[in-house]
Amino acid sequence: MGLKFKPLADRVVVEPVAAETKTASGIYIPDSAKEKPQHGKVVAVGNGTKDHDMTVKEGDQVLYGKFSGTELKLEGKDYLIMKESEIFGIL
Repeated sequence: MGLKFKPLADRVVVEPVAAETKTASGIYIPDSAKEKPQHGKVVAVGNGTKDHDMTVKEGDQVLYGKFSGTELKLEGKDYLIMKESEIFGIL
């Protein structure tokens, strides 16, 4: 991926998927009504802690809570950084 950022300990950097712009029936969703995405792709993983080995790895598609993580902008793209415990599972 080429991200020049390495999270520490049990933190994970996730690239959220783009929000849906159109419903299944073809109706376009305005920006003000779009839901915050709850899944994305893992782009960087920390080394874990002495008590906890990391389960997720780079490239995994993961599901996380709506208000999980902290938003950050790196190299012109939007990412979320969160602890691995905030991830619900791997898709």
